Amino acid sequence: MNASEESRFDALYDQHLTALKLQGKAPKTIEGCARAIRRLRTHFDRCPDELGRRDFKAYFSGLVDSHSWRTVKIDLCGIKFYFEQVLGREFPYLDLIKPPVGRSLPDILTAQDLAQLIVRTRALHYRVFWLTSYSMGLRLGETLKLRVGDVDAQRNPVHVRGGKGRKDRFVYLPALTLLSLRGLWRRHRHPQWLFPGRMAHDGGPAPGVMDRGSTQKAFARVVADCGIRKQVSIHSLRHAYATHLIEAGLNLGGVQRLLGHAYPETPARYVHMTDKSRGDQTALIESLMTQLQQQAQALKPTGGRSCAA
Repeated sequence: MNASEESRFDALYDQHLTALKLQGKAPKTIEGCARAIRRLRTHFDRCPDELGRRDFKAYFSGLVDSHSWRTVKIDLCGIKFYFEQVLGREFPYLDLIKPPVGRSLPDILTAQDLAQLIVRTRALHYRVFWLTSYSMGLRLGETLKLRVGDVDAQRNPVHVRGGKGRKDRFVYLPALTLLSLRGLWRRHRHPQWLFPGRMAHDGGPAPGVMDRGSTQKAFARVVADCGIRKQVSIHSLRHAYATHLIEAGLNLGGVQRLLGHAYPETPARYVHMTDKSRGDQTALIESLMTQLQQQAQALKPTGGRSCAA
């Protein structure tokens, strides 16, 4: 692009970012939609409003070959938003792209898998992180952002802030998890975060939380060290929590509230694991944690410790 076209693209791109922010889109959504427009600009070296049907057909054909369908769908949404909110016209090429419809079921960690992961994790902060994420059904980002003040040790709820869709919720805090969090906090005594990052250069409290990427890598290393062949990540702890609660008898409404799902259809996918459907929430969670503790204690005499985390 020449200087004039470059300037025009920059102005439209800024309008795109502003429109995304004004509509209350989450930071990850804003970045995904913005990346879609930057990718178009780099590919064609032209402003997106100059592209036609043949251009978009060739572009998405190449994108399908080089990227996942998830990326294709994000780019499609970003470009559609750009056309509607910045250019003020419909995106006329939606019929070009038909992402496949389907949903694969996640691999589920068993109680023994979880016990191995916890026992064989050497670093205390990671060990408590796995337990906290599992025992409250938290997403990775929700566990990372837990604050000291979010825990009510007297009434046992934890205030989960800014979950998916920027929604808050309260979840039950099992006694075992509370005990573990207290032990971890006594080690770092951070005034704000339950899972703080590295200490500041001046020796003061860490300015932020544990690094997201490092935490994910540590989990992957421990999974490999335990010999677990399932396709799992930290988010699998949340899947396991939901499945185990349903197996124990908690109804879908209870699982939906605990995990903060917007729609009842979402937790319904875990029903393939069991036919049970009802139970007392608090008693079930505590029973679940007792089973996990027993599994961990049984593994301790023979289980080694991971050298990875």
